[in-house]
Amino acid sequence: MRSLFLTSLALLFALTMTLNLVAGDKKEVTVKGKVMCAKCELKETSKCQTVVVVKEGDKDVTYYFQDKGAKESYHENVCGGGKQEATVTGVVMEKEGKKWLTPSKVVYAK
Repeated sequence: MRSLFLTSLALLFALTMTLNLVAGDKKEVTVKGKVMCAKCELKETSKCQTVVVVKEGDKDVTYYFQDKGAKESYHENVCGGGKQEATVTGVVMEKEGKKWLTPSKVVYAK
């Protein structure tokens, strides 16, 4: 009985640590750059998708928005071509060599 209790306790501890590590990866960041449509402006995708291109050192880094694409209200401002300076806040992750941003806030410069 005691070994079952200790095993359960160890599993609970391991699960808690794992969840803390996963939750720790999801920190919100704020980036500033040019928001545009990946289809209309960059000619990279077959469907409209919002991206923000950020200058990091000497490189331009593209963050692809993980959202509803053209159905998002902020996409209308850049669809059909064109770029707008903006500040974007959200959670960033890397998948298949690309940076993906799940935006919680998009504010265009005035």
